[in-house]
Amino acid sequence: MDKGFEDKKDIEKYEELIRNIGMQLERAKIGNYVDLMQNPTRIIILNFLGGISRGFGIAIGFTILGAIVLYSLQRLVMLNLPIIGGFVSEVVKLVQSSIR
Repeated sequence: MDKGFEDKKDIEKYEELIRNIGMQLERAKIGNYVDLMQNPTRIIILNFLGGISRGFGIAIGFTILGAIVLYSLQRLVMLNLPIIGGFVSEVVKLVQSSIR
């Protein structure tokens, strides 16, 4: 077999491999990540805004969850269950007194 022919096949194989790696890097958007890492101010701003939005979401979620729990507790008190009713009424009174 001719050594030159084998080299051409190897070169074509490596070129195809390099093309595949290049396409995978483009799909992974590595360039955007490298640009972001070279701009620390932008990283700080993005992390700050992300933290604010997460905190806001947690506050709203906790408020909604707390309202649902309080509503459920009030409904339990209205059912007049003997053991649970007294305990729940005390909890509701404490919560309502701390709100005012």
